[in-house]
Amino acid sequence: MDAVRTSALLMLLSALAVAPQARAAGDYAGNAKAETLLKTTSSWDGKPIEYPKGEAEVTFVRVTIPPGGDTGWHLHPVPSFGVVLKGTLEVNLEDGRVKRLGPGEPLAEVVNTRHLGRNAGVEPVELIVFYPGVKGTPITVKSPKSE
Repeated sequence: MDAVRTSALLMLLSALAVAPQARAAGDYAGNAKAETLLKTTSSWDGKPIEYPKGEAEVTFVRVTIPPGGDTGWHLHPVPSFGVVLKGTLEVNLEDGRVKRLGPGEPLAEVVNTRHLGRNAGVEPVELIVFYPGVKGTPITVKSPKSE
């Protein structure tokens, strides 16, 4: 992983360390604390995380899904990592696997795999997603579910 992606990922993990359900990871010299929310080498479907090659382009996105709403079927051609800020998110894969997340829970998203995010609760879902992508490459591609 190049220095830009490493720095961006470290910034994301540091920013997410304020989530209330995190596990302790260490202390700073002052009174600030760092908590590891997610440390993994694979996305939640078990596939290894591989960073794309090319000119780095980092994107942070806030996603809001209203009650009863969804993202539509889509895929990400680059790795992405997120944390649910509020609500209950359900991520569905075509093969029937489902990942359910609540506030403070992190996710290493699937790559090049069609999926649908849906609000499984009664309040809006809000999540922040970080994409360590490549300039000129889309981070999300609409992809209707296969029949």
